[in-house]
Amino acid sequence: MPAPAATAPFSYEWLVQEASRLASEAFVPHFGDIPKALNDLTYDDYRKVWFKPEAAIWKDDDTPFRLDLFYPGFIYKEPVSIALVEDGVATEIPFSTDLFAYGEGVVPPEDTEGAAFSGFRVRYPINSPQAYQEFLVFQGASYFRSLGREQVYGLSARGLAVNVAEPEGEEFPAFRRFWIEKPQLDANSLVVYALLDSPSLTGAYRFDITPGAETVIEVKAQLVLRKNVKKIGVAPLTSMFLFNGMNRNAFDDYRRAVHDSDGLQMLTGKSEWLWRPLNNPTVLQISGFADNNPRGFGLMQRPRNYEEFVDAEAKYERRPSLWIEPIGQWGEGVVELVEIPTAQEINDNIVAYWRPKQEVPQGTPWQVNYRMRWTERRLPPPELLHVVASRSGKSLAGDRRLFVIDFMGSDPSVKIEPAGLTMDVSASAGNVVNPVVHAAEPGGALRVSFELETGSSKISELRLVLVRDGNAASETWLYRWTAL
Repeated sequence: MPAPAATAPFSYEWLVQEASRLASEAFVPHFGDIPKALNDLTYDDYRKVWFKPEAAIWKDDDTPFRLDLFYPGFIYKEPVSIALVEDGVATEIPFSTDLFAYGEGVVPPEDTEGAAFSGFRVRYPINSPQAYQEFLVFQGASYFRSLGREQVYGLSARGLAVNVAEPEGEEFPAFRRFWIEKPQLDANSLVVYALLDSPSLTGAYRFDITPGAETVIEVKAQLVLRKNVKKIGVAPLTSMFLFNGMNRNAFDDYRRAVHDSDGLQMLTGKSEWLWRPLNNPTVLQISGFADNNPRGFGLMQRPRNYEEFVDAEAKYERRPSLWIEPIGQWGEGVVELVEIPTAQEINDNIVAYWRPKQEVPQGTPWQVNYRMRWTERRLPPPELLHVVASRSGKSLAGDRRLFVIDFMGSDPSVKIEPAGLTMDVSASAGNVVNPVVHAAEPGGALRVSFELETGSSKISELRLVLVRDGNAASETWLYRWTAL
């Protein structure tokens, strides 16, 4: 039988105070603090355990949301407390094996002392009013993922990133506790609170979640550092990029492209739109894009046609883009992009986040707010052309790198006139030769190309923008070429 539910008053103000109190104490690790039988679950056994549909939270209530809880075990070895909040009172959901069904060969443990859930998912009639479809998952450290209408899961987000790609190793803060407000009958939003904890810091989080054609999550977070942190990553995004037209020759694969995201997009504080195609390098690469009060950044999936992937199972054309909009002034800092080599699409190898320039003071509460848009696209304004494809290969003579970039306007049916357009292209190393603005393609895209004489260079930062009458006519295309 499950233990009696514990109740207590709850508010975000209390959570902020609790995070500050916890930061004043030594960190207590909880990894593996679950019964041995759960710790020892294999991948195959874990997949045979599922939450009973008839146990769904709010199944019989007048609310458009439903909650399912996740079983602990396999790689999910940290206990997570989950409570429901109604009228300012939080009631913890006690763990019970009775909430789950078990497949062949899996037996629920008799001793569940110390057991807790590993996370939860949320269902909502996002695609059809006749069914409750999953659109949000919180599980594993501070990871969560969401999607918009008619999309399938792709990239993930995290509560915070700490010391990404640093020699001493990355730290992974974890959401230890969740509080979920019960929504009203006509509510179209759900409010989730979370307590973040790690050896270096604590955090109080509030997520205001509105599912729809574009699922919007507003994040309010207050952090307190236990000790100085070398690198903090705000609004971290995690994705996968294996190959597309930029590195197609490196993979013997029937598909034309394999990726959850194909570019880092950024709107700077000076209103410049940047597009940086992603890469799957042979050695780890870190790129930084300095800015002051950025207006937005994200990992985007621009290809939206099946023919661009020809993968009927993975449905990469339906993976969401994730756009981050700062709320308030973020000051100076860097959007940092980390690209990690991978040979398989099962590995997430792309990370992007905001790294503030100002050091976060130890022991002093530090607040950051932003809006997340799990969406299809977030394109520049109509007056700017945007990149729809980037490709690279050997030049005809074989002694240079050829880059081919296709641009499109906001209305694909309108043919782009190349007359009057010039290409402003540069390289930090090597020489750019043969820049050409081609006639518009049959599909409406405007193609430009150039060649790079690399010489003895091992790395070169490329930059290209289309110009008309002295003004930018396109977003700015950026790319890091490496010889390795």
